[in-house]
Amino acid sequence: MKAKWSIVVMLLLIFIPLQVSAKQLIPMGHSIGVQLEMPYVYVSHDVLLESGEWLKQGERITEINGKTIANLEQLLDNEQAQITVENAQNSRKLEVSKQQLQRLRPFVKNATDGVGTLTYIDPSTLEYGALGHQIIDSVLKQPPTFNNGAIFEASISQVKKSVPGQPGYKVSVVDKATTPLGTVISNELYGIFGRWEQPLQESLHQPLEIMHKGQLKQGTAHLLTAIDGEKIEAFDIEIDEISDTTFTFQVSDERLIRETGGIIQGMSGSPIIQNNQFVGAITHMFVEEPTKGAGILVIEMLKKSPN
Repeated sequence: MKAKWSIVVMLLLIFIPLQVSAKQLIPMGHSIGVQLEMPYVYVSHDVLLESGEWLKQGERITEINGKTIANLEQLLDNEQAQITVENAQNSRKLEVSKQQLQRLRPFVKNATDGVGTLTYIDPSTLEYGALGHQIIDSVLKQPPTFNNGAIFEASISQVKKSVPGQPGYKVSVVDKATTPLGTVISNELYGIFGRWEQPLQESLHQPLEIMHKGQLKQGTAHLLTAIDGEKIEAFDIEIDEISDTTFTFQVSDERLIRETGGIIQGMSGSPIIQNNQFVGAITHMFVEEPTKGAGILVIEMLKKSPN
């Protein structure tokens, strides 16, 4: 009998689950500017050269006088030169003068940038997540390859309201001469991720436990975002449809509807809180119904983070 009881006790000890602390993140809501530096120079607008040749939007300038170039300074700081231009179909060489090179400045880029919202900071690792969706370069029509990336603080100077059929947007002031808030390590399906490199900013919330699949409920929640300057505010929403990893919601906050029309561009990444748990982030709006938005669970964003 003693031996039997010993076996039972051992099995119970083996199968009792360990108690571990739940993952906590700081929900943010700050507006940020994002810049990704690409390892090549590309044409952002069609431009006619003195020779009568056209440089077409999306083409890459890969060489100057036979030397590979990776940034604007290498291209523009030259006398008369021969440049190599590539597109999906072919490669060609063109002669350009120093004056023409300088005139190209407004029409060539080696970086893509935009604005969005900071979603969270992990206080234990100082990693952050933002935007809730991938950055697609508007000229290249694809996620850009990049060597370096940074996020900067942004201030909302004006809001263009959304109306059915016409999305509104935040007008943001981004000073890239200031020290970056952090680096961008990856540009993934559910947002950008990187390392936070400044003292932690104040937030409306202390670190919150993240919400897991099956915990989100229909009903009241709130989003955190900035619509005036750098001030983060909480606005009421109603969660309606819930799937495995995504959800939709209606903006119920009368002030937000009055001032923005609902969801506007630049709100992507705004954190969503329900019952003092970190739900996820805004990813999209419904163009014909701007008071309706869609979001992704933050636990899904974490799966795409660098670590």
